[in-house]
Amino acid sequence: MAAVIEARGVSKDFGPVRVLDRVDLAIEAGEVHAVIGENGAGKSTLMRILSGVYQPTEGEVLLGCEPAVYSGPNDAERRGVIMIHQEFNLAESLTVEQNIFLGREMRKGPLLDRRSMRKKAHELLQTLNAGIDPGTPVYRLSVSQKQMVEIAKALFGKARVLIMDEPTATLSHRETEILFDLVRSLAQQGVAIAYISHRLNEVRRIADRVSVLKDGRLVCTAPAAELSVDDMARLMVGRGLSEIFPAKKPPDSAETVLEVRGVTVPPWAHDCTFELRRGEILGFAGLVGAGRTELMEGIFGLRRRTSGEVLRDGKPVAVRSMTDAIRHGMAYLTEDRKGKGLLLAMGMAPNLTLLSLGTRRGAWIDRRREAKALSEAVDRFDIRAADPGAPVRFLSGGNQQKLSIAKIMQVEPEVIVFDEPTRGIDIGTKQQVYRFIHGLAAEGKSCIVISSELQEIVGLCHRAVVMREGAIVGVLSGDEIEEEAIMRLATGVAAAV
Repeated sequence: MAAVIEARGVSKDFGPVRVLDRVDLAIEAGEVHAVIGENGAGKSTLMRILSGVYQPTEGEVLLGCEPAVYSGPNDAERRGVIMIHQEFNLAESLTVEQNIFLGREMRKGPLLDRRSMRKKAHELLQTLNAGIDPGTPVYRLSVSQKQMVEIAKALFGKARVLIMDEPTATLSHRETEILFDLVRSLAQQGVAIAYISHRLNEVRRIADRVSVLKDGRLVCTAPAAELSVDDMARLMVGRGLSEIFPAKKPPDSAETVLEVRGVTVPPWAHDCTFELRRGEILGFAGLVGAGRTELMEGIFGLRRRTSGEVLRDGKPVAVRSMTDAIRHGMAYLTEDRKGKGLLLAMGMAPNLTLLSLGTRRGAWIDRRREAKALSEAVDRFDIRAADPGAPVRFLSGGNQQKLSIAKIMQVEPEVIVFDEPTRGIDIGTKQQVYRFIHGLAAEGKSCIVISSELQEIVGLCHRAVVMREGAIVGVLSGDEIEEEAIMRLATGVAAAV
């Protein structure tokens, strides 16, 4: 079958750095073609060339067997090539409806046809079973709801080629299943779909073929049915999934360093009680919307809590802000590194020292100490950047996350919460994050890991707290921590324990 879109010998240079090297990729009508690889492998760059964001340095793009030279992404969209970016491209102050039709509004003569746009927006959101009011301002939406709006925008564009970059990274299990049904439906209609994901189990389920990139080069293209998840991992990083998680070792101490008693964060979390021990990695599992993040934000003073208390080393502490938390040796890695964790328009150094006063001399920033701190962080966390002074939005997702972790570690915390620490990063970087968290626990520091990837909870954590509808419904330990046991508690199939 002829390809709908094809890259032939495509290379891309950014200055002296070659990020794509003579890559060939062909996507056929009705095919879901997964493109996988580590962060920095060139996946997003290749997709941006196919969608008109970048022009190739060498090689060409063919659309329907004809050379495609786009004037930009809008030109590509007009030809039916639409990309859903990993980074949201939404106007926060506008409504959902206005975002869906921005730049391509429906009109009745010279006037906007608001009734038709409202009706169409409602239909698109119903297709996604999103439950979002089209009149809602985008800034009021959750991260997963924003992703659904991005998908609705793409559906309105009537794609001939649909490029999806990490579409499920922020979605719940239910939302992911809805998206998969939609992807299959579009493929049956003849749409050619390029699907980028770090979730290899999803790739195995949804893709017809898989192409693997490594260091800017195409490693292989093969039918998905012929590749196991372990095969994919080995092609990407040279090692299998069983080697990704460090060996678990029980904490040396049973000492409680953090105790939460009866904390309520309305309307998200109710009467929650748990404890964290020295040297422990404590997992928090549950479906999206279970209240895990909101509970932690309440504990750290980022949300209002109406009852309960927090104890550090057995003593009650008042934590009303992140500054208070840092004063008590606590740090929080947000799940939203782009919206809340980093200043994307600034360089690495000011981002690294956002929480730390150690690089200041009075009211002035000590640039020498700041540069030294950055150099040490780059080495410690293996942060890779061609230009450390460039805005951090140009870093890959994995390097942004490593910078975020380096930032919170600047305050030398004893208790650290990692909220979705590996969302949107590749397997190789995941392994680095897992080893770092494991190393912290071995040093006697205490970690809470909130994750929607059950494999992480099982592979990394000593105990797992399971939440459902704002309540803690179970705590699993040791060999009890299994994916099925977690899901039974999270969905209410099993009784609270």
